[in-house]
Amino acid sequence: MIAIMGATGTIGRALVQRLLEKGVAIRAVSREPEKLQKQFGDASRSMVEFVQADASDQESLRQAFTGASQLFLVISNSPNQVELESSIIQIAGEAGIEHIVKISSPVFDPKSPVSVAGWHMEIEKVLSTSGMLGTVLRPYAFMQNLLRFAPTISAYNVFSGSMGDTACNFVDCRDIADVAAEVLTNREKAGCVYTLTGSELFSYPQIAKKLSTLLERPIDYINMDAEVLRRELMEFGQMPPWLADHVVEIQAMSVVLPEKPTGDVEHVLGRAPRTLDAFLLENLENFR
Repeated sequence: MIAIMGATGTIGRALVQRLLEKGVAIRAVSREPEKLQKQFGDASRSMVEFVQADASDQESLRQAFTGASQLFLVISNSPNQVELESSIIQIAGEAGIEHIVKISSPVFDPKSPVSVAGWHMEIEKVLSTSGMLGTVLRPYAFMQNLLRFAPTISAYNVFSGSMGDTACNFVDCRDIADVAAEVLTNREKAGCVYTLTGSELFSYPQIAKKLSTLLERPIDYINMDAEVLRRELMEFGQMPPWLADHVVEIQAMSVVLPEKPTGDVEHVLGRAPRTLDAFLLENLENFR
């Protein structure tokens, strides 16, 4: 039995679907299990057990984990990330979980510190000393996050950021889920740290050019000063200050620390990662 936290998220939903295809028994953990069950439909009922638990409720977690041997762990980033995930890891061990697959973030670097990455590094240390087998997945920028630009692209033909023409890694969340499914069902691939990227680097101006071609109209990228972008994210994006800081920090990291593809997705799955071109084409109507 594999317990999955974060089954409502982009990675979690894709992971549930992939494990269903593999015929694996799943326990989907959610604060709203009825809502989650409706999301996956009747076809999943024979293979998925939907249980209620909250990341801040230790007793509900203990009940949700009992009887499962593995745990997929991802929760939304928040300022109390370290406290919550550390508690989850401890309770999982007490409940008999033997293997945890954790979604983390690219490694923390003092040259361009990203607070959220620092939190995840602390949690990785907790996992490494827990006595359980731990597999850590460190994905770079999600291709799916590009969809947050859809409103301004569709309405005004523009999107903004603060990375200039710096190229960065993008990875499809479905590839992250496929890697998670593989390490959860193939013990030979478990127990490692995998840094997950696509096979190519792209800058925002390059993405604007691709969208211009696909949409057959000019799409422009507007580069902003980091502090201006932070203010825009809070005022117009309604982001809390810590999350706006995070977006600005990861863009600054891409500029300061040159990125490159790792090949870990292909190493685990035996196939190339999904491409950005395919992702944009698949989601073109969102930008139209």
